[in-house]
Amino acid sequence: MLALPALLLGAAGTLVQAIHDGVERRGFVGLRPAHGFAFVRLTPDGASIAEVAEHLGVTKQAASQLVDDLVRRGYVRVQTHPRDARAKLVTLTEAGWACTVAADEAALEAVREWAEELGSDRVGELVADLARVAKPGRLKPLW
Repeated sequence: MLALPALLLGAAGTLVQAIHDGVERRGFVGLRPAHGFAFVRLTPDGASIAEVAEHLGVTKQAASQLVDDLVRRGYVRVQTHPRDARAKLVTLTEAGWACTVAADEAALEAVREWAEELGSDRVGELVADLARVAKPGRLKPLW
């Protein structure tokens, strides 16, 4: 049974790397997987830095540094939060949205490769099985 956690973690790592490589092939270079995990939290309507920090399992300071890096790169903008004047709302720019589309395309490409290897029916069964046991929430482990 201990093989299952190792295989699932290995599959997740393989998928993250495939998405990262696909994003770079589409011209979005210099980003790290952590940027992509932040983009997930920022879609569709943005998030506060505190919400980004909570999503990534990092401190507000670390999330703020990541957001500052993404602002410099032109992927996000920071503005006053419409519901909390003390907070800042981080939203994707046009370049940020384009990068998320590239990541989605790369993810589909990776899954297509798995379907070619395992067969579409088996991948469908795998999706159904994982949907039964996987809890929604953070996409990045806390450690």
